[in-house]
Amino acid sequence: MSRSILLALLLFCTAATDVFGQPYDLLLKGGYIIDPKNNIDGKMDLAITDGKIAKVATSIPVGDAKKVVDVTGLIVTPGIIDMHVHVFWGTDPNSYLANAHDALPPDAFSFRAGVTTMVDCGSSGWRNFRQFKEQTIDRSQTRILAFINIIGVGMVGRYEEQNVDDMNPVMTAYMIKKMFPTIIVGIKSAHYWGDFTSVDKAEEAGRLANVPVIVDFGEHDPPNSIEELFMKHFRPGDIFTHAFADGPKERETVVDDVTGKVKPFVFEAQKKGVIFDIGHGGGAFAWKQAIPAIKQGLLPNTISSDLHTLSMNSGMKDMANLMSKFLNIGMSLQEVILRSTWNPALAIKHPELGNLSVGSDADVAVFSLRKGNFGFIDTKRTKLMGTQKLEAELTLRAGKIVWDLNGLSVPEWDQKPAN
Repeated sequence: MSRSILLALLLFCTAATDVFGQPYDLLLKGGYIIDPKNNIDGKMDLAITDGKIAKVATSIPVGDAKKVVDVTGLIVTPGIIDMHVHVFWGTDPNSYLANAHDALPPDAFSFRAGVTTMVDCGSSGWRNFRQFKEQTIDRSQTRILAFINIIGVGMVGRYEEQNVDDMNPVMTAYMIKKMFPTIIVGIKSAHYWGDFTSVDKAEEAGRLANVPVIVDFGEHDPPNSIEELFMKHFRPGDIFTHAFADGPKERETVVDDVTGKVKPFVFEAQKKGVIFDIGHGGGAFAWKQAIPAIKQGLLPNTISSDLHTLSMNSGMKDMANLMSKFLNIGMSLQEVILRSTWNPALAIKHPELGNLSVGSDADVAVFSLRKGNFGFIDTKRTKLMGTQKLEAELTLRAGKIVWDLNGLSVPEWDQKPAN
């Protein structure tokens, strides 16, 4: 081999090392990964390139990444999906949750709890969804999806939610199928004071658009039968939110208040495919329902916050705090992560979310699991003491670090290289 050819080969190898020597933009090193979709449950490394998951393996060399973050001793999960929030934030003084003060700006409440995807739960209807998209969805770093309300104007107020003339299944389905099929994931029925009309109108729209229906089934006096709702009106895949609410008197509960037993038809409904969602909120989660239900085997399918101004500073607080409640009832960490990532992704028919598969968006949450004495409050102002609590240390949205509680990803102030 001539010297010129050898020199050319050496130059090529040097260039190749420069180009390919660090194939990953970011490496999360030494964490305990829980990814239910891919059955990953153990200490592994996670590499990210161009905002996508590039590799998950037991040992990825630190020299392969441009930036390394040591997450030893921490829990690494897919980005949390909160599938019941109210983020149609606005300034209409006469509205409840549609373009209203009681809704919240999503980025202010998502990343700090490990949440990368939020699903607005019926704040808007087909009449004002485009306004919601323009002023909130399109301006947020958080991924925002939505259930739209069967009421055309959405959640303006309780009186508007009784307007049967504004329950238009055809226009609701049209807004989903023809306009925003990748953003609108289903239809909401809520706060109706009458019979099953609101539910049935939502179901009609759900069949037309081939999406699930989520139902807030309270405020009926006397209460409507949840057995009839589950067995005669719901399709498999429909969602019963506020599953562990305890009244008021207008809402039938899943646990019998007298016997303390889960009603038998509730288990049958879950086997049928009815999804039981938490939807904690400011008034829809009670220990006296949740604890006996879980101990008797009725685990929620999905954990969600029902985020709005009346829940953010009360017993709910945020998704990390809410997930911690279920750890302290007795659910395993793996069960809690499943119900906060992969299960909600399936419920809203977005299986590209809620997992750490290679090629998927690098939406990642990193938690510490603190040990100590912690108090957790329900919406009835009663307390459960617990010994463990999740805290979001680091959140990545599409590979970008958007939350870093303790500066894991940055150098000490006096060690940063000069520009």
